[in-house]
Amino acid sequence: MIVKRILLITPLIIIFLLLQSFFWVPKFDEQFLGHGKRLTQYIQGSIGDAQILNPILHADSSSGTITNKIFDGLIDRDRDLTYRGRLAKSWKIIEEAFFVPNTKTNSAERIAKKIQTAKKNLNLPWLNNITSIKVIPPKRIKVSQNSSNQNKSIEIFYPKRIKLTLKKVDQDLFDKIRNNFDEKFIEDDYSSFKKGSKKKKIKLTEHNPIIIFELRQGVKFHDGHEFDAKDVLFTYKSIMDNKNLSPRKSDFEPIKNIQIINKSKIKIRYKRLYSPAFGTWSIGILPEHLLNKKSLKKELIARKINKTIFSLRLSKFNRNPIGTGPFKFKEWKSDELIKLERNDQYWEGPPNYSEFIYRIIPDSLTQEMAFYTGTIDSYGAGVHQVNRLKKDKRFQVFSGLSFGYTYIGYNMRREPFNDPRVRKALGMAINTKQIHEFILNNQAEDITGPFIKQGPHYNKSVRPIPYDPKQAIQLLHEAGWKRRGGVLVKNGKKLSFKLLTNHGNDIRKSIATVIQDSWKRIGIAVSFDTVEWAVFIKKHINQLNFDAVILGWSLGLDPDLFQIWHSSQTKKGQLNFVGYKNKKADELIVKIRQEYDLKKQIKYAHELHQIIAADQPYTFLYNSKWTALLDRKIAILRKSKNGQPTAKKITATKTGSYSFDFNKWIKFPTTPSFESKF
Repeated sequence: MIVKRILLITPLIIIFLLLQSFFWVPKFDEQFLGHGKRLTQYIQGSIGDAQILNPILHADSSSGTITNKIFDGLIDRDRDLTYRGRLAKSWKIIEEAFFVPNTKTNSAERIAKKIQTAKKNLNLPWLNNITSIKVIPPKRIKVSQNSSNQNKSIEIFYPKRIKLTLKKVDQDLFDKIRNNFDEKFIEDDYSSFKKGSKKKKIKLTEHNPIIIFELRQGVKFHDGHEFDAKDVLFTYKSIMDNKNLSPRKSDFEPIKNIQIINKSKIKIRYKRLYSPAFGTWSIGILPEHLLNKKSLKKELIARKINKTIFSLRLSKFNRNPIGTGPFKFKEWKSDELIKLERNDQYWEGPPNYSEFIYRIIPDSLTQEMAFYTGTIDSYGAGVHQVNRLKKDKRFQVFSGLSFGYTYIGYNMRREPFNDPRVRKALGMAINTKQIHEFILNNQAEDITGPFIKQGPHYNKSVRPIPYDPKQAIQLLHEAGWKRRGGVLVKNGKKLSFKLLTNHGNDIRKSIATVIQDSWKRIGIAVSFDTVEWAVFIKKHINQLNFDAVILGWSLGLDPDLFQIWHSSQTKKGQLNFVGYKNKKADELIVKIRQEYDLKKQIKYAHELHQIIAADQPYTFLYNSKWTALLDRKIAILRKSKNGQPTAKKITATKTGSYSFDFNKWIKFPTTPSFESKF
């Protein structure tokens, strides 16, 4: 009897050992940690390793995940997406505006006095926004002229100018001055002059938005050194240093200068209106005392590196970072794990987890099995797994919409895509609901425009293009395409083109098959091809060499769409590769990136959304959903009124972020009953 049991059990053991050897990552030396310690560790799986642990240099999501825990920015967003202070405890945004007055009939002093009088006598909000009016004497000023990747400057002689200081930014200030005074108070916007054989234009009116940050005092880097304004200035200078090759440089290029008022106060002046500027200060702040010229020179000498090639990008700091964040760097084993430990001196209070471990598991199936066995704490489910895993009581399930969308982009430089009726007809011929249901397992929603659906800039009143093949054929007839023998023809030419997408994306390939069939049903001859990603971008997208493509955009909360949709960005290598041009859309895009008033910005965004939806330069296919699973034993640890620790359920933010309260999480020995004692 015992022998029979052994014979029955042995195959099961063999199968288990085979599965274990197949799915296990043998290098992960923390897998046998005691149960007690495992409760204070959070282990996250990742398909890829980090590349560089420096907030101003990284360009991959893995590095971003780690640096966000090691470094703090001046600001970030709260649960309601409103900006909140981090290393900055408060701030104010004001403006200094300059213009050259027209002195043909009045002196600069007289014009300034007229504005001052109007301010006293007229109860106009835009005049009440002005806090001071000054006449600036004639002056020679160096004006930066960006050339390639170098900052060059030219010297301009300005006559007397009037400086207006405003309580808040007003992008329409100069138009208001022109419209509310009889005389021409302001000289023409541009003044031309010759420099060598070239003619230059200089803008005579100038908007200088200013952010004044009041910094949090007593915050310390992980090595005990106190954070102050010098670290903010140093971080900016490091971003702008060409040798460092920071991918964040364009975000900070609009800065004119930074002034340290004292160790806890800093003033940042911008060259021009640029409302996304404020959000850029969520970037992690570097420690000046560890990375200044003296420190880097010392490292250069110690490591015997050629000084002509050495920069912050090559510093050992990038594999042993020190920030002010909730976790300290502890260990990095390439392609295996990155280990962080709790910062017990964190200014906001230490996290509950004593360790954060980022475990590299390149295979998604192995990562799934690691989650089931409890060696990682979270898992991102595929579309085919969602319905099954949602029912599993061992896990907490979080889902939401991704920050982006998938679309068909049409090359509007080519026929027939230069006709909006054709573009609309192509969209109406596609049943996107079928794509959502049968290809994406209902893990997608309709999207109608260029903004993320979770944000206020998305215009919910714009309805999706209806699925209506008959109406699509009617629109094509109106555009001159007549159906003959089941094929659409115009001027003796068949309506035919090629649809492209990148190789290796099975979902896009399946979608392309559905689209191809839908268009053939209404008489369009469509060929389809996939191209390896690097070739697809280099030879087709960047060279504008395509008819129609299936692609996607990953976006952020920032509503600035200049690079993707402005008509100035339609050249080779630029992001408006479909060639979309609309004068009204251009005006709104510029207004959005210059508007600091959120309500006005949203109004402009809704108008832009309507225009793009009407023009249909893209057929917007879907906004995909994501689903994440978390061990049900993980919850927020909080204290009840009597001081006893209790468990609170983890909830997601408006954007679907379930890890917002990560520093308050802890793993309980058993699945907690929420608001019950620990």
